[in-house]
This record gives sequence, structure tokens and C-alpha cells, in this order.
Amino acid sequence: MTPSTGRRETQEERADRQWSELLQELRVAQTGVQILFGFLLAVVFQSRFEDLGDIDRNIYVVTVMLGSATAAALIGPVSYHRLLTGRRMKPETVIWASRMTVLGLVLLFCTMCSALLLILRVALHNQLALWLVGAMALWFLACWFVFPVWALTRGRPGRRAEEHGGEGEDSNGDAPPGRGSDAR
Repeated sequence: MTPSTGRRETQEERADRQWSELLQELRVAQTGVQILFGFLLAVVFQSRFEDLGDIDRNIYVVTVMLGSATAAALIGPVSYHRLLTGRRMKPETVIWASRMTVLGLVLLFCTMCSALLLILRVALHNQLALWLVGAMALWFLACWFVFPVWALTRGRPGRRAEEHGGEGEDSNGDAPPGRGSDAR
């Protein structure tokens, strides 16, 4: 244990903890994706779907494809873990599952924006839909990516230890990338 870490865990223990945390995050994201994807699948069977113009139908198809890709990326870590269980690859599994989760969040961002565009175009029938989707896209980006990155640069715990030559940690007790982290 280094003075700044406050944790005593082996590489395997760290990987187990990180996997558990990742599963909790995935549960939240997967629930939202399942609800959105279910809605998207049902839309095509509604009588009003026939009234959509070509542009709106194309937006719908793109949205369904993005939703499918999102579901695959956010369910992928479960499959990855299941296929690698027992092969002493937990740290690698955590790394790849984390990357797939970030990809899933990016795809979810695209899916949400596309779904909003379709809904608002049908509801408003004017250019205001594009402005509203643009504003919401900025809000998603801020909540999902900008705020976390800003927090990393502003007040990461252990930052003072880094400035004094020690290795700091993030709020999960993980060493920063490239600073001796054994699980990344």
C-alpha cells in the first residue's frame, strides 16, 4: 500500500472490484437502452408510421440501427466476461469491458439524438426540432463526458500527492492511466 492510496488490494482484487462497479454502471445504461429500443421496435407497427415521409423513415432506420449497435456494445461486456471466466484474465476483461461500455455510451448518445430528431420532427414539423436536438445533444455531452473530464482535471483526489512526487488515485482508488496502474 502506498501512502496515498489507502487501499490494500492485489491486482485480482482490484479487477474484481472494478468489474463489480462496471456491472452496476451497465445495469443503469442497459435499462435505458432496453426501454428506448423497445419503443423503437414498436414504432414501425403503429398506423401513423405509414404517414412518415422518406426523410423521417430514414431517420427511423438509422435510429434503430444505432439502438441495435448500442445494445450490442452495452451487453458485450457480459459476453466477454462469460467467455473469459476462469482463464485468469480478469484485469484484461475489465479493460475491454470498460472500453466497450464507453463505446456503448457514445452510441447511446447518437441513438438518443437520432430518436429525439425523429420524434421532434414528427411533433413540430419545423426547424425548431433541429435546434432542440442540438441543445439536448450539448446537454448530453456535458453530463456524460464534459463534467467527468472537468472533474478529473480540477479536483482529483491524490492530486497533491502527484504534485509532490507520489502517485495519486481517482475517486475509485485507481491509479491514473500510465502511472503504475496494474489493472489497465
